[in-house]
Parts: sequence; C-alpha cells; structure tokens
Amino acid sequence: MDNFEEYLRQGEPDKAEKAKVWKTAVGLQDVDGLKPSDYLIETARQNIEGDITIDEVKQRIDTYYKQHPQKTDESRTEEADKVSARIAEILSEKTFTFSPAEYLSIHRRLFTDVYKFAGKIRDYNITKQEWVLDGETVLYGSAESLKATLEYDFEQEKKFSYKGLSQHEVIEHIARFISYLWQIHVFGEGNTRATAVFLIKYLRTFGFVVNNDLFAEHSWYFRNALVRSIYKNHSRKVYATNEFLLRFLENLLLGENHVLRNREMHIQLADPANDPVKSKNDLVNDPVKSSILNHLKQNPKANYIELAENIGCSTATIKRHIQELKKKGLIERIGSDKTGYWRLVE
Repeated sequence: MDNFEEYLRQGEPDKAEKAKVWKTAVGLQDVDGLKPSDYLIETARQNIEGDITIDEVKQRIDTYYKQHPQKTDESRTEEADKVSARIAEILSEKTFTFSPAEYLSIHRRLFTDVYKFAGKIRDYNITKQEWVLDGETVLYGSAESLKATLEYDFEQEKKFSYKGLSQHEVIEHIARFISYLWQIHVFGEGNTRATAVFLIKYLRTFGFVVNNDLFAEHSWYFRNALVRSIYKNHSRKVYATNEFLLRFLENLLLGENHVLRNREMHIQLADPANDPVKSKNDLVNDPVKSSILNHLKQNPKANYIELAENIGCSTATIKRHIQELKKKGLIERIGSDKTGYWRLVE
C-alpha cells in the first residue's frame, strides 16, 4: 500500500486519482489472499507518472508472464497482477450501466484468461469453508436458479425508490442489495472482487465520493462482512446481521470512524450438545428434575426426604438432581441448610 502514498501526499490531482485507483486494485487482491508482484507495482507507478497508458500496463504484464511463465505454486501472482491492472482500468472509466449484463461484463474483463468461466454463470453448486464462520459455509444460490435470481434482484433494485431517504437509510438499502447480490455467488470464483468493483461504480451514480482506501486496506473485512450479513444458524444462536457491512459502508461513504476488526465478526460454533440454553432445556424436560422444580415452586422449604417421598425416588437420587440443577443455575439455596429455602432462578 505504501507504494502509492507519495502520490496521494503530493496533491497533484491526476496522479492522486490514479494512485487511489491503483491502491484499490491492489488492495482488493487481499480478498483471496493474493499479493501482486514488484513488477506490477513498478509498472503501475509508471502509469501514475503518465509515462505509459493503462493499455500499455496490461500489455507489459501479458508480455512479462509469457516470458516468465509461473510455477504452479506461484501462478496466482500472475492472477493478482492481471486482475489488478484490469480493476484499475475499469475504475478509471466514466461509464456504467446498472444491469446483470454489466455485472457479468466486469467479471469477464477481470478474469479473461485467468478463469475459463470468466463472465459465465456457474452451472454447478458450491460450498466454501469460511474462517469467519469457524469453518462453516454460506448457503449460496442454486445453479438451477442463478440467472433468474440475478435478474430478479436487479429488477427489484431498479424499482426501488430512494426518494426521501436519509443517507443512512440509503446505505442500509444498498447494504441489503449488495448482500443479496453477493450471496447469489453467480461465478465459480472471483465473486467478491467483481462485486466490489461493481459496487464502487454503482455508488458513484448516487453522487457518493467513495473512499477507496477502505477497499484497499479492508477488503478482507468487506468480504467477511458480506458473509455475516447472510449466514444464519438459529439452532446455534447465530443470526444474519448487516451490522458489520454497515460499519464498512458508513466509513466508506460518510467518513465515519468505526473500528473494523475481523476478529469481532468471527463466530464460535459450539457443539449443540454443549449449548447452555439447550442443556438447561434438557434438564427441565427430565421428568425427575421437572418434578423437583414443580415441587420446590410450591414448597421452597422442602428438604431431600420430603422431595424423595413426594416424587418416589431415593434421597441420593434427589441430591444428585439437585446438584445438577444448581450447577446449571436453575435453582439456588437461600440461607442455611436447616432454616433456608430454595429459589427458582427465572
């Protein structure tokens, strides 16, 4: 990121604008853990200086990798370099059409000769283990309905009226739209980078001055925020939330200063067997424990012998169940063993 800071500080408008675009293009590669090469950075600097055009940048990158074919374990550096140059080109253009065709076109332009399916709707279902979900996967769109779902979401967004909404309400709606668009995951790979580029250009149509630094420095946060905006697992008390995506967008568009930490989004999916809520419910549903709770509700001063005679089991069994109920916080003893009483914890 520091490679372009000097141009941002110098204040020359043309160079600063190009530097912002390149900073975003390079930063977005972090979404997939990619790092562009030093050669790409140096070539980008020449473009910022005005020595070469963006077309010449792309030509040089293509020529470089023809002359220096990458080994298998290094092949994604080529991807990072080519896609960075293409993002810089697209973000420099003053054209945009809000349509599924534009979205597909962005993906095709970014990933031509990188992925065989560049710009094509996937015809197979996918799952992806997510760090932020503790290894779980989001439920992505079904291959059979991708085209129809994509067109539906765009049509609904076109019909929506932003008239009369506050800036925060506008951002909340955009967050929902981009979240739904990303969940479709219409491409086999490269969805987040294509979605980010599309979003930046879409936001410009609202007159927003997009703070590209956010995409440059927090692209991984952006992706995790999208994941959390759509993932839910109610059996484990995890619910979909736009909270993190809104933090990102408010920083991006309104100059807010929300702290963006990936670790705050990470969830711990505990084994349901160890879920304290579920465990308490299991205890309450146990017939002996349920009888104990019912009796103590009516007679808080009942002792072990009285409980055993009323329920029909030994005092040893009553003591064991009482200890389990206390351990789970369902009852507590108030006062001494002789003169005290049992209180049920609501």
